[in-house]
Amino acid sequence: FYGLLHVFYSKTEKIVSKIEQLERIRTGEGFIAALDQSGGSTPKALQLYGISEDQYKNEEEMFQLIHDMRTRIITSPSFSHSNILGAILFEQTMERLISGVPSANFLWKSKKIVPFLKIDKGLQDPENGVRLMNDIPDLGEMLKKASEYGIFGTKMRSVIDEDNTLGVNKIVEQQFEIGEIILNAGLTPIIEPEVTINIPQKLNAEEILKESLLKSLNKIDGTQKVLLKLTLPEKENFYEELVEHPNVLRVVALSGGYSLTEANKRLEENFGVIASFSRALTQSLFVHQNNDEFNLALEQSISAIATASKT
Repeated sequence: FYGLLHVFYSKTEKIVSKIEQLERIRTGEGFIAALDQSGGSTPKALQLYGISEDQYKNEEEMFQLIHDMRTRIITSPSFSHSNILGAILFEQTMERLISGVPSANFLWKSKKIVPFLKIDKGLQDPENGVRLMNDIPDLGEMLKKASEYGIFGTKMRSVIDEDNTLGVNKIVEQQFEIGEIILNAGLTPIIEPEVTINIPQKLNAEEILKESLLKSLNKIDGTQKVLLKLTLPEKENFYEELVEHPNVLRVVALSGGYSLTEANKRLEENFGVIASFSRALTQSLFVHQNNDEFNLALEQSISAIATASKT
């Protein structure tokens, strides 16, 4: 009897948490922190933090160092639910502990920050002006594991390098095909077709992308909600139709290589769009800083991004 009662309460707690997380992402103020650097991007993230490649011997040491950096960010008093709605984690971060508990559990139960998981496995070679996602052979198993760890949603990135209609449509089609699998697994996908910021046809590519996204959004079940993570656009309020679409839970913006100042400026020009920054969030953080210096630098970045996300 007591075993059944425990299972009942555990399931009820998960349902209540999902509802609470959904409402927080839908209506909350703040932004989503991207702390999801994977194997390929981790060395650069560590270098920017002040740890060079000669300071670790192998991949295991590298991943431990990046986890230490993320733990320092997440446990900082500056990293709080007042400005942070959610955090995107790398799979190894999800599987590791923060203050003795699994990372996603710590984020939600200790900080009321909604946990997401990066699920893509890198990019294919360029074709038709875009880089599609590699296959995700263990997708079903990964989504099951994510649910068990208390993850609310997922994130997957592909890249647009040209204003090629065929390529952009292929990107969006792939994103929504995988997005449907994620929705059916009970998780909420962040659809991320990134437009490279320095291409000469950026505005054209954004126009093609928006049209393609609207077509795909109009095809999904009206009860299903996704997030869109998009490059900060060339035109003010360019994503207005996406922000207001009934199947879009939230439109979030990636910094994409823009400086924090430029990213925040562009963010302020787009009503209803909030940030989901990675490099711009951590650009003032360094391993040599003492706790006071680190927390102050993090607080200043978070405050600036949260303010820009309020427009």
